[in-house]
Amino acid sequence: MGIAYEKDIVAWANEQASFIRAGRFELLDLEHIAEEIEDVGKSEQRELSSRMVVLLAHLLKWQFQPARRGVSWKATISAQRQDIAFALKETPSLKTRLANDEWIAVAWAKAVALAIDETGLESFPEVLPWSVTDVLKGGWMPE
Repeated sequence: MGIAYEKDIVAWANEQASFIRAGRFELLDLEHIAEEIEDVGKSEQRELSSRMVVLLAHLLKWQFQPARRGVSWKATISAQRQDIAFALKETPSLKTRLANDEWIAVAWAKAVALAIDETGLESFPEVLPWSVTDVLKGGWMPE
């Protein structure tokens, strides 16, 4: 056929795009194209998860280390909220993740692990003590 998917994914992707533009649909590697399209969605979900974990970890640090609060933590919290809001605006279907208890539980567990690693503290709540709405609300901070 053409360039092997396994050998050079960038060259393969460019070749597949050229086949589509030329109307040469019979040359398309449909199985790998389908996998790549699915991976785009997974990538967006991973990005949302990563941002939520960082946001939650910083909110934990804010609440449990009040003496260390500073501009840097506030900036990180604000930046994560803005990036999450942008991701949700650009990809509205991601909002279902925020309403999924299992997804939130996994994000929370990762955030707690990150906060433990960064603070040395180990006495964090086992479940998310705040509403997702509050977590994402600009200006809201746990006390």
